Amino acid sequence: MNPRTTAKIGLSTASVYPESTASGFELAARLGYDGVEVMVGIDPLSTQIDAVQRLVDYHQLPVLAIHAPCLLITQRVWGTDPWGKLERSAEAAKDLGADVVVVHPPFRWQREYARGFVEGIARLEAETGVIFAVENMYPWRAPGKGLQAYAPSWDPTEQTYAHTTLDLSHASTAEQDCVELAATMGSSLTHVHLTDGTGSAKDEHLVPGRGTQRAADLLTGLAKQDFRGHIVIEINTRRATSRSEREVDLVESLEFTRKHFVKTGSRRTSFAVTPEGEISELTP
Repeated sequence: MNPRTTAKIGLSTASVYPESTASGFELAARLGYDGVEVMVGIDPLSTQIDAVQRLVDYHQLPVLAIHAPCLLITQRVWGTDPWGKLERSAEAAKDLGADVVVVHPPFRWQREYARGFVEGIARLEAETGVIFAVENMYPWRAPGKGLQAYAPSWDPTEQTYAHTTLDLSHASTAEQDCVELAATMGSSLTHVHLTDGTGSAKDEHLVPGRGTQRAADLLTGLAKQDFRGHIVIEINTRRATSRSEREVDLVESLEFTRKHFVKTGSRRTSFAVTPEGEISELTP
């Protein structure tokens, strides 16, 4: 696990869905992101590492992280053995030059997997040299109660993981404050899914700044702490009615991050997007 000298701002390929992984790379490169997080499984191309490498080479844009296929809709991607999926995710990360695999805690019905999950993650990190950053999730809400869908817990701060991912939309759904959660994660906080939410039971993944999470305060605090992990935009743009509308959301998210994650002596570049989808750099 090589030490990082600076934080990078990346785009999750999930942010362009229902467009493809290839579109994610194209947009990230054109809009000025530092790299890409590949969400494995939503798009078949994302499972083909040689194809992803060609995108890296063509756009000259690195893969910062691999999101392991652990969503409900990706349960059969790269097989059905959960440990095999994580091992394959680590191989993909190493092949593509990424240093992080983002992983969700097991579902409660994956009993054997959940039973040895904390120790297994530590073992995989030691064996592969890849960071496995366990992501905060949330209880599934039902009338009058919360359903505990994850084990050993939806909250990674209750376990002894060496590395964690903070997702602001998940924090919102769990009715947690992202700044307080980051403080609790402490030195384990390695990776951020920057997004937003309004406290809804639905996992909203709003453009940062459009919800009620303290996204700006989080970024300001991380900058002051010289955070060197990856900050990845993971928003929901499925309701965009056009490519230009999707681009506006992606540019706004990047601009928000750059505005608030500012270290002493850094320079911020601003962009504008016209209704026709044309992008231009704004000079100070």
